[in-house]
Amino acid sequence: MAVMKSNALPSKPHYPVLDGLRGVAAILVVAFHILEAHSTSHLTQLINHGYLAVDFFFLLSGFVIGYAYDDRWSSLTIGGFFKRRLIRLQPMVVMGMIIGAVCFYFQDSSLWPAIHTVPLWKLLLIMLIGFTLIPIPISMDIRGWQEMHPLDGPGWSLFFEYIANILYALFIRKFSRFALSVLVILAGAALIQYAVTCESGDLTGGWSLDALQLRIGFTRMMYPFFAGLLLSRTAKFTRIRHSFIWCSLLLLVIFSVPRIGGPDHFWANGLYESLTVLLVFPLIVYMGAGGEAMGKTASRVCKFFGDISYPIYITHYPLIYIYTGWVSDHRGVTLAGALPYALATFSGAVIIAYACLKLYDEPVRRWLQKRGTR
Repeated sequence: MAVMKSNALPSKPHYPVLDGLRGVAAILVVAFHILEAHSTSHLTQLINHGYLAVDFFFLLSGFVIGYAYDDRWSSLTIGGFFKRRLIRLQPMVVMGMIIGAVCFYFQDSSLWPAIHTVPLWKLLLIMLIGFTLIPIPISMDIRGWQEMHPLDGPGWSLFFEYIANILYALFIRKFSRFALSVLVILAGAALIQYAVTCESGDLTGGWSLDALQLRIGFTRMMYPFFAGLLLSRTAKFTRIRHSFIWCSLLLLVIFSVPRIGGPDHFWANGLYESLTVLLVFPLIVYMGAGGEAMGKTASRVCKFFGDISYPIYITHYPLIYIYTGWVSDHRGVTLAGALPYALATFSGAVIIAYACLKLYDEPVRRWLQKRGTR
C-alpha cells in the first residue's frame, strides 16, 4: 500500500524556464558533438566547452529532485521513489540502446574498422545489458572507445544520475543544511583539484569502467547534483524578467568560449571550467527558477525544449557515431563541405527525439504510472 500511495503523489508544478534551459543545453550538446567530428584537438573544438552541459544537467537534476521530493518523505517510501525515477528515466534509456543497436552496423568506418566483425549475438547482448544501465567492462567493448555503453555513449551520465538518486534517497535527503553544505564544499574542492591538475585540463570523461574514468564521473556528479539540492533548500527566489533569454545566451557564451590557456597552461582551462560549474551554473539555475516565460510563445518554446531535452540527449549519439564515421572516411572534408550532412544529422536527432517522446516515452510512462497506482 505504501508504494501505491507514493506512486499516486501528484506532480508539482514545473519551473518552465528551467525546463527550457535543459532543452537549450541538450541542443547545444548535439551541435557540440557534430562539430567535434571536425576538430583536431580540444584546442580547436568549436563550442569548446559543450561537454559541460552534462555538469549543468547534474545540477538541474539535484535542484529538481530536492524541489520535487524533499517535503514528501512522510508519504513516500524509498521503493516508491525509485519506482518513480525508473518510470521517468528508464523507458528512454531502453529506446536509446535500441536506436544504438539499429544504427550500429551503419557506423562501420575507418574510425571503427572492426564494427562489421561484431557478431549479431554480441550486439544484442550489449543492447540487453544497456537496457539495465549496468556498465560493461572494457573487455566487452564492441566499438573501440572503451565506453561503458558503446551503443549509446551518453548512457554513462545516466548511470551516475542513478547513483546520485540512490545516495539522495538512502542517505543525503536526511542531511541537515549544514551537513549538506559541508558535502558540497568538499565535493567542490575535489572538482577544482581534479580540473586544475589533470593532464588534459578539462572536465571531460567518466564514460569508461576503469579507476580513472570512474573517479572523473563521481567528481563531475557529486558537486553539481548536491549543490543543486542545496540550492533548492536554501535559495529565496526573486522574479527575473526575460530570464530564459538571458540564461540561454549565458549558456551559449560559456560553452563557446575558446580554450583557455592554450597547450602550455592546461590548469587555466581547468580553473575556468571548475569555476563555471561551481559558480556560474548555480547562478543560471537560480535565475531560471526565479524567471517566468513571458507570453504564450515563450511558454511554448520552453515547453517544447523541455519536452525534448531528455529524449534528444539520450537518442542523438547513435547518429553522431554515423556522422563521425562518415567524416573520418572523407578525410579533409571541411565543415562547410559537410554542412548538408551536419544539418541532416541535427534535424534527424530532433525529429527522432520528438517522435520517441510522443509515440513511445509519454504513452509508456502513462501506462507504467497507471499500473503502479492499481
